[in-house]
Amino acid sequence: MLVLTRKAGEGIIIGDDVKITIIEVKGGGIRIGIDAPRDMKVHRQEVYDKIKQENQEATQWHITDLNELSSMLKSGRKQP
Repeated sequence: MLVLTRKAGEGIIIGDDVKITIIEVKGGGIRIGIDAPRDMKVHRQEVYDKIKQENQEATQWHITDLNELSSMLKSGRKQP
């Protein structure tokens, strides 16, 4: 991990198209500004972790779910 010290008004460039600027240091918090291309996803860590967890849960199939789906497809009935 790269650790840098920056003051308010100073910044960091990542690659050619992401700029992070320290806006304000106040108490125990830091306000940062992120200038990145619109097509680049930028999330707070806790939001990213939640998205990752939910995506992982969505890919988990239980054998009972597969058996029920298989039965429904064979009988031609619709999902309840």
